[in-house]
Amino acid sequence: MDRASQVLAQGLPPDVSQTWAALAEHGNVPLHTLYYRAHGRPSMGEKAQRQQYLTPEEEKGFVAILLLMSDLGQPVRIKHLPSLAFTLARHRSATTNSPMKPPGKNWARAFEKRHPELRARRVKAIDWKRHERNIYDKVIH
Repeated sequence: MDRASQVLAQGLPPDVSQTWAALAEHGNVPLHTLYYRAHGRPSMGEKAQRQQYLTPEEEKGFVAILLLMSDLGQPVRIKHLPSLAFTLARHRSATTNSPMKPPGKNWARAFEKRHPELRARRVKAIDWKRHERNIYDKVIH
């Protein structure tokens, strides 16, 4: 809940006049923001969250699956994320009967910025002296 919504829910003390200006000054919130929240306009954060391609629950599960695949040694490249998200969203749209569009061209980069734990982990390079030595026995059982 943003600050303006909290101020509206708390109200004013009884000794203060019941005006928008007094409420805005008491809560240290801009007057227009307070008025817009009172009349149902969502905050920019709420609007941005509502416009995201995946719901917050879907994103949380998607991140968990991507981290699991990375831990198992099969990390998913960023270029494959939109097609996986589209598949996930199609399963949701099968119940709502609304046509789904694939995510936009910048969706994968924004998803990576929202979830920094998905950044590629640096793999330490193997010493070039050890690379070709003793690898034959490991490949051939």
